Amino acid sequence: MTTIHYREIIKDGCLEAEIVDENCIFDLNHFAQACGQSPEWVLQLLEYEILPARTETRIHQFFADEVTRARRAYRLQRDFEASLSAVAMMLDLIDEVQHLRKQVRSSQIRKS
Repeated sequence: MTTIHYREIIKDGCLEAEIVDENCIFDLNHFAQACGQSPEWVLQLLEYEILPARTETRIHQFFADEVTRARRAYRLQRDFEASLSAVAMMLDLIDEVQHLRKQVRSSQIRKS
């Protein structure tokens, strides 16, 4: 089963909507465009391990679900004027909190 994601993006003050197939693969330039950033910025996300590590043959391939993580990284960087190393740590903490919340919900459902 394929999941389709709908996303609204505000770019240059205009609202843009896009539908992205989660199985879609982007090259570096298209991924950067989908994130509203430069390819150099995207490569920095790889360097700081904000995006998953790639093998040499796939270094410039990105998946649609990674657009959300990259855009979140940009918002954290912008809103908190944070370095990319700080953004990487914030994202790790956010991921851990989400994981713990799922565990708590799961244990509460089993108890019911």
